[in-house]
Amino acid sequence: MAESSLKDKTAKGLLWGGMSNGMMQVLNAVFGICLLNLLTPSDYGMVQVLNVFSSIAACLQESGFIATLANKKNPTHEDYNAVFWFNILCGSAIYVILFFSAPLIAAFYKEPQLVALSRFAFLSFLISSFGIAQRAYLFGHLMVKQSSIISVTSLLLSGISGVAMAYAGFAFWGLAAQSVVFVTVIVVMNWYYSPWRPTFTWNFRPIREMFGFSSKLLITSLFSQINRNVLSTLLGRYYDTHITGQYGNASKWNEMSSSMINGMISGVAQPVLTQVKDDRDRYCQVFRKMIRFTSFISFPAMFGLGFIAHEFIYLTVGEAWLESADLLRMLCIYGATIPMYTLYYNLVVTQGKSNINMMNTIVSCVLIWVAMIALHSFGLHVMVVAFITINVGWLLVWHYFAWKLVRLSLWDIMKDVTPFILFSLLAILLSWFTTRNITQPLWLMLAKIVTTAVYYPVILWICRAQVLRESIQYLLKKKKS
Repeated sequence: MAESSLKDKTAKGLLWGGMSNGMMQVLNAVFGICLLNLLTPSDYGMVQVLNVFSSIAACLQESGFIATLANKKNPTHEDYNAVFWFNILCGSAIYVILFFSAPLIAAFYKEPQLVALSRFAFLSFLISSFGIAQRAYLFGHLMVKQSSIISVTSLLLSGISGVAMAYAGFAFWGLAAQSVVFVTVIVVMNWYYSPWRPTFTWNFRPIREMFGFSSKLLITSLFSQINRNVLSTLLGRYYDTHITGQYGNASKWNEMSSSMINGMISGVAQPVLTQVKDDRDRYCQVFRKMIRFTSFISFPAMFGLGFIAHEFIYLTVGEAWLESADLLRMLCIYGATIPMYTLYYNLVVTQGKSNINMMNTIVSCVLIWVAMIALHSFGLHVMVVAFITINVGWLLVWHYFAWKLVRLSLWDIMKDVTPFILFSLLAILLSWFTTRNITQPLWLMLAKIVTTAVYYPVILWICRAQVLRESIQYLLKKKKS
């Protein structure tokens, strides 16, 4: 593929991914604020403790085949068809197992209401099994525009459903319904936009051929989800649903914000890197450009969210949720690095080394769980600090494997990333000096947002940051065309 064509596809993918994720986070924020004002922290904690089971089941159902199909240069109809029927069989079997395991889950958390709630909530991954092959087609063919429309529509309809049920007095059932509706709309629209259709042939030979690669991605995804939900799981066990709900609220805002950048990157990283993986120099150039763009967006966005966390929580969901503000400040540090994890993950996958992803993720997950269990008696804040420290520090381990595979220098990456960390902190520091005498929460939050949003690009412009100029040029070009 020509350099200009690849660059244009990447830019379009990032643009549509950014627009989609931006719209999704706005909708997520609106619906999230409505739900949090209708629910208590304990209500929120009821659904939060089920996340680890839903996440594990979703990984088992998808089995790494979306990334595997995207990593194949020319996947066939037989490949997609085998994945389609395998996922339906797998999703059905997992739902049956979890349906009968619901009493055990409820007993673990000492919450009898979780029996019925979990059986309903787990319907989401059974339903999603009918659309994974179609989603893999859209992803592998860089149909980012269609995927963006799907994501926004599903979030809009599911959000309305969840808020309506919560307003009607169904409490945490509204959150569970939101998840089920979200997945159902995604499946229906995946079928609408994907031209691929299954046939009634039962040839699972492609599954056996892909399983050596996909199984490693599956195990990697499983441990990633277990790692992601470690605090929700242990807080629900060692503390109560109130504390779990407070942490869940902070984690939700952190994930919503970081996923905006992460969604932009994940939508194009693997397909683009796959197309240039045979040219190491070009591969490293593309990867470093993605790292710079990610840092350019991620650090000011996430540090900025931490900067306004207290005012934001107070104004949107009230004093009942203020405990989550300090947690959100801390989690934003980790959230700023999540898109970088995505890039390193895709680097290793496109080099055909899914075993490295698997082992690296397993080791970090085990380390985090051991640390969290050992530290749980010291309190929530100590656990969160340890969680962030280990996850951020583990980026060095990921980079070691990037250096082994493509000789990507740590010094080059530090040169790409560090300026944006410093520029973001400088913009926030200047904003703090500018707004420190404002006491009214609403005006303080708005002033922080506006001044930081002004200071950051001005600093980049003065320092002649190339990524800012390229972004402006691309947007102006799109406007003219």
